[in-house]
Amino acid sequence: MSARLKLTLSYAGFLMIAGILLLAVVNLFLLRYIPDVQINANMRVPNRSDLVRAFVPRTIAALAFLLALGLIGGWFLAGRMLAPLTRLNEAARLAAEGSLSHRVDMPGAKDEFRDLADVFDTMLSRLEAHVEEQQRFAANASHELRTPLAISQTMLEVAREDPERDVDVLIDRLQNVNARAIALTEALLLLARADRGTFTRERVELSLLAEEAVESLHPLADRCGVTLDIRGTTAAVNGSPALLQQLIVNLVHNAIVHNVATGGSVEVRTEMTPHGAVAVVENTGEMIPAHLLAILREPFQRGAGRFRSKDAAHAGAGLGLAIAEGITRAHGGTLELAPRDGGGLVVTVRLPVE
Repeated sequence: MSARLKLTLSYAGFLMIAGILLLAVVNLFLLRYIPDVQINANMRVPNRSDLVRAFVPRTIAALAFLLALGLIGGWFLAGRMLAPLTRLNEAARLAAEGSLSHRVDMPGAKDEFRDLADVFDTMLSRLEAHVEEQQRFAANASHELRTPLAISQTMLEVAREDPERDVDVLIDRLQNVNARAIALTEALLLLARADRGTFTRERVELSLLAEEAVESLHPLADRCGVTLDIRGTTAAVNGSPALLQQLIVNLVHNAIVHNVATGGSVEVRTEMTPHGAVAVVENTGEMIPAHLLAILREPFQRGAGRFRSKDAAHAGAGLGLAIAEGITRAHGGTLELAPRDGGGLVVTVRLPVE
């Protein structure tokens, strides 16, 4: 049976029960006090049997009327009550068919159905944004992965047509292109792993991870003429050591390669606050427009779409902040971006402490 039919039968059933109870009360508290014998010999006075004979047919008729009224009225009322579910069902059907732009937009006063419709609309909005983001990411990833393959194919075709080709130079170039493709693939896998949140948590000290990241990136900073400075206090959280290490490395690496031409600096700080652990990476650099600041954490935002990297050889694939955002989100934290006074960027990672 449909929900409407169940509600209709329920309304009619309750109405019948109420009528039967009312008649039972009349019989119990009224007819019991009327004797079932002739009350007056001189004139005809109805006794209990007379009243029952007169009362029962009309009672049956009244119950039949109540049953019809309960079925008809219950069907109408159930339809009115379930009308919002029809709108929700239509929106869900369209979403199942792939149309995520449709919204319920439930009218009327705020009630349980209106709350359900609002939650459903919010879910559709987030799902639509997520699907669009995934489609954009897939398109960008396909483009990025196709580029090194196309470069390799071009190199091989040119070398095949060149009788005086230098094999060693060709091998070196192909090795560089292949290394870039491998690094991009590993970054995509790391981003997917962070988004899934499939990792084992353990106690991690952010200050130690920051020291290791600064030490490993010192050679790159020296080549770029950037000064690294680390300071702060201990900040322990529960999470994946490998992912959190990658988070700090990505932030410091970005801060080094996206810096001023000469005399640049990068400062790394860690601290504990009442709300959790905080890691801050601050670097000098160019002034960042407000409209670019909002898209820095999106995948493959680099070069002209971001702000100029001073070291093209280490510019990366534009996944640094996207990976950092995914790792932070997987650990239940937030990643905040803010322009630095005088140029540059301040990245603040806030991680909760269980």
